[in-house]
Amino acid sequence: MSRRYLTIGWEQLHRDARALAALLMTQGPFQGIVAVSRGGLIPAAIVARELDLRLVESVCVVTYQGEKIGSPEVTKSPAVAGDGTGFLIIDDLTDTGTTARIVRALLPKAHYACVYVKPAGRDTADTHVAEVAQDTWILFPWDTEPQFIHPLVRREGADQ
Repeated sequence: MSRRYLTIGWEQLHRDARALAALLMTQGPFQGIVAVSRGGLIPAAIVARELDLRLVESVCVVTYQGEKIGSPEVTKSPAVAGDGTGFLIIDDLTDTGTTARIVRALLPKAHYACVYVKPAGRDTADTHVAEVAQDTWILFPWDTEPQFIHPLVRREGADQ
């Protein structure tokens, strides 16, 4: 289990996905995007808009059960992308690199880009925006919801 958490809000994610698109502008041209489901779906939509790409495919790889890594399983292949020539793979995060290696095997000629990387998966991404510590669990906006919390002085057990 992770020792630290990093909460990324919608605005930060949008800024970082646009920054990724800016980095990718010099890497193309690309004919389409393969979004790694589920985490890469929203960043892929933002990158597709910024690069004016209309062909968006997906690949579904299940690796996590909660915060634990399980046996990876491809539940949907990206049929339209062929060997990846001219395609951009977009994911939210490369953690250990497990998902990236699986997707790269399916699309060996694609360019793999993700918004965030951790040290153990850094070598699997061709392009990324930011690196976070390996022991950090990123809470993406689709994993959280804003809610009211009491001020510290009113919480049970607070020193008065």
